[in-house]
Amino acid sequence: MTYTLPAVGAPPPRPPLPKVAVEEHFNVLAAPSGSAQQIDLSRLVASMGYDRTWMSLVEARLVDFDERVAAMDAAGIDLSVLSHTVPGAQGIEDPALAAAAAREINDTLASAIARHPGRFAGLASVALHDPEAGARELERAVTQLGFKGAMINGYTNVAGDRGGEYLDAPRLLPFWEAVAHLRVPIYLHPRPALDQRVHDGHAQLIGATWGFAPETASHALRLVHSGLFDRFPSLTVVLGHLGETLPYFAWRIQHCFEFNPAGKYLERRLQDYLCDNFYVSTSGFFSDQALIGAVLTIGADRILFAVDYPYEPMDPATAWLERAPISEIDRRKIAHLNARALFSLPRR
Repeated sequence: MTYTLPAVGAPPPRPPLPKVAVEEHFNVLAAPSGSAQQIDLSRLVASMGYDRTWMSLVEARLVDFDERVAAMDAAGIDLSVLSHTVPGAQGIEDPALAAAAAREINDTLASAIARHPGRFAGLASVALHDPEAGARELERAVTQLGFKGAMINGYTNVAGDRGGEYLDAPRLLPFWEAVAHLRVPIYLHPRPALDQRVHDGHAQLIGATWGFAPETASHALRLVHSGLFDRFPSLTVVLGHLGETLPYFAWRIQHCFEFNPAGKYLERRLQDYLCDNFYVSTSGFFSDQALIGAVLTIGADRILFAVDYPYEPMDPATAWLERAPISEIDRRKIAHLNARALFSLPRR
């Protein structure tokens, strides 16, 4: 028998913290709606060599909002910020079809939020083939549907040899002007890289195992080095997966850039842009060491809790955050306080 002493003055155990999860995916267009804008997620999955049994479970959960709420209850997640899964509107090459798909996605998400009051918030889908039209759809989603920002699934597919267009393209400035005016965050989500030659013979490296992180980190660096945040200092971009490696490479990127600027000159260091213009989330990255590295680089005020459901289960994510070796005030900020402030969500 273990010898113990009664802790007669101990308070009751602390209940689990409220949690807001900010990168939680759904797939309206996977549903059998007969939509002319259907996106073949299965083709994308096949190109990345994902296990079909695993993916079939994910695909079912992407379209089941009721099961999602039950899983949130079991894991102790108060509210999920929902966004359309990759590739979304960015994966549709035809501009008219992409714009129609974005509107359909947003209307369907708004209906799901209305059916589950207090449990969901939304990030808009936008098609950026026409930046002015994309800006108008974002404004509609924010001002009429009550969405909290937008999720952009990497580059936009375009016709021709380029294949894709990144968000630092000068012609997209009207969209960024609208984002700055609305003062909402943009969540930049990964896609498989345009050039897959480095992964030849290794499909397992194309997606979340590795390829997503350098693709999205490079995309974020394009935004920084385009001068976008010097032009619009109030812009906020969210990166998942604890910053897509940038918090851990920031010093070296900045150090080497200062010796080799190639004609690019910025007003601040990369570390400053990360602290002033970016947030990172814990989506699919439940590592003590990585979390501490992010806290040391950008601070706990810039870190958001996320699961990456249904690509990741909820329970391990919430259990990890409850025991992560960080201060209690930082745990509260990451669990829900930072998200409530960034996305203008109700406070508990």
